[in-house]
Amino acid sequence: MAVLNGRVLLLNFSYEPLGTVGVARAMCLALRNAVFVEEYDAGRVLRSPSAVFRVPSVIRLRAYVNVRRRRQAAGMKRTRIFIRDRFQCQYCGKRKSAAELTLDHITPRAQAGQSAPENLATACVDCNNRKGNRTPEQARMPLLTPQRALSVGLDHVMLCHYAESRPEWRKYLFIEEAFEDEQRKRA
Repeated sequence: MAVLNGRVLLLNFSYEPLGTVGVARAMCLALRNAVFVEEYDAGRVLRSPSAVFRVPSVIRLRAYVNVRRRRQAAGMKRTRIFIRDRFQCQYCGKRKSAAELTLDHITPRAQAGQSAPENLATACVDCNNRKGNRTPEQARMPLLTPQRALSVGLDHVMLCHYAESRPEWRKYLFIEEAFEDEQRKRA
């Protein structure tokens, strides 16, 4: 059953990354012939009493789906913002678990700040309380990451997070070169 716990990269017909689906959902789509299997997960198989099925790693829809409007209307998720900010308070720099972090409105709602991902930053409880209902400048608490860098798409952030352990996904997410550069810096 551990095979069913994995994630499979889902691409639009145009090879545009749409997100991830569970292995069970990917297998259903493949068996219904609703997708092309672009890559298989090396060595992973599902077995039935009479057949063996290779587990896909990357699948592509057989028909194009227009998702631009849906993505713009889709709500943001806390976990995606925590991943974007690498579970690090954007004020003091401490890394903490999701349970110990909050989302802070960079420009407070009381000052016409929006609840958009570009205006939200990961903060520990102490820093969020200290900043209160003020901007970082008013509280004299500068952001560690420039606010413009926080505007990166959350969907892409999630996919890149998954791709760290799935090298076969990198060419579909257009992060192969960036990943290699980061690996060289760490070495």
